[in-house]
Amino acid sequence: MPLNIKQIEVELAKRNFTDFILYTFPNVDLQWFHKSYYGVLNEFAQGRIKKLMIFIPPQHGKSEASTRRLPPFLLGHDPTKKIAVVSYSAPKARKFNREIQRVIDTDFYHDIFPKTTLSGTNIATVAGGWLRNADECEIVTFGGGFKTVGVGGALTGEPVDVLIMDDLYKDAMTAWSATTRQNVKDWYDTVADTRLHNDSQQLIVYTRWHEDDLAGILLRDEAEDWVVVVYKALKEGPPTEADPRLEGEALWPSRHSEEKLLKSKKRNPHVFESLYQQNPKPAEGLMYGEFKTYDQLPDTGKLDFLNYTDTADTGKDYLCSISYIDTGVLKYVQDIVYTQEAMEKTEPETADLLMRCNSKKANIESNNGGRGFARSVASKVKGVCMVGWFHQSKNKETRIFTNRHAVSDQIVFPSDWYIRWPIFHRHVTNYMAQGKNEFDDCADVLTGIVEIKPKRKVKNKN
Repeated sequence: MPLNIKQIEVELAKRNFTDFILYTFPNVDLQWFHKSYYGVLNEFAQGRIKKLMIFIPPQHGKSEASTRRLPPFLLGHDPTKKIAVVSYSAPKARKFNREIQRVIDTDFYHDIFPKTTLSGTNIATVAGGWLRNADECEIVTFGGGFKTVGVGGALTGEPVDVLIMDDLYKDAMTAWSATTRQNVKDWYDTVADTRLHNDSQQLIVYTRWHEDDLAGILLRDEAEDWVVVVYKALKEGPPTEADPRLEGEALWPSRHSEEKLLKSKKRNPHVFESLYQQNPKPAEGLMYGEFKTYDQLPDTGKLDFLNYTDTADTGKDYLCSISYIDTGVLKYVQDIVYTQEAMEKTEPETADLLMRCNSKKANIESNNGGRGFARSVASKVKGVCMVGWFHQSKNKETRIFTNRHAVSDQIVFPSDWYIRWPIFHRHVTNYMAQGKNEFDDCADVLTGIVEIKPKRKVKNKN
């Protein structure tokens, strides 16, 4: 008896991952690169690839295939498999958990894999029952299933047959933090890797941010073990069999046009290379590009006369206080106090700077004695300048690196600043993008200036 159309579609969906997605997700906007992407995942699902890395730009359907649809497909073929899905946080991982459950619960799915089912009750645990909750689900009767955890979470108890790692880093700020990268590596070494066995498969799928992320480390140590597939947002080079686009053509032009991508590239070339082109090489050499300079301060338009001050944390640190004019677009540096002198001297010098530059608001970091410094300065400029303090809790290295282009684009110095503040000039213009910098006070304050908006409120007023 010949098969009807539905039976043919079901049979194809059982055999091939691309057809599985088309059947369970009929509204998918299927582009050429999706077919390529799904094809690679099908090879992984069939066991022909053991370790796979796929790097793809954001909002291109990455997680829909690798993390929402692939686990149900794998469990349909082998409901005894034990799958672990890992993301940057427990809430993100639990969201994947719920989405996987929804796929398995659909009639579409049961058309294809009727024997792979979850418990009908969504409860944490039942004696003798099948587990189904926000962190772990078991396949009824067969005992396989999936766990979802955030980086740092536990995978104890059982071996992992398939490890899927999706978005291990939340964003650039975390990926550029050496501490965060080390934490991810330590978790992989001490938790994830200990649950793998000889036949385990691994899939890493995320956007590259840094060359020393987990993928970068694994590729340096065991490159021969991994299959790597890269989809760039803008095509580089001539058409190939794997990528038929012309050079410069967008990967998904109807959603992310070439014009849109080029604007992103112009705004921040380094971030674009990592986020969209999957080329996470750190910026080489100096942190900052060439700065804008002026010979005459602006005297028209709506101007804010502001100050940002960071007191010295240790004996060798510099107090850095910069008074500037904010036009809403550019920040024109008026004058600077940059010194290693003790607070007995820097307090009156900073107060004099505020008065001399007609600063109306001063923001002083309250870390390591900054609050007492701010109170002393405030008493000296009472009625002239509003002085406030705040605690800076974000990682300094990450802040500086993330805002490097904003500093170069927005800060404007006097044309003779190398003469007026020679030490400050040397520390700024020689600040390295990679490696240890002896003095970071200048870069910290310049970063603070571009972070703070003109209308930002301070905690105390005098």
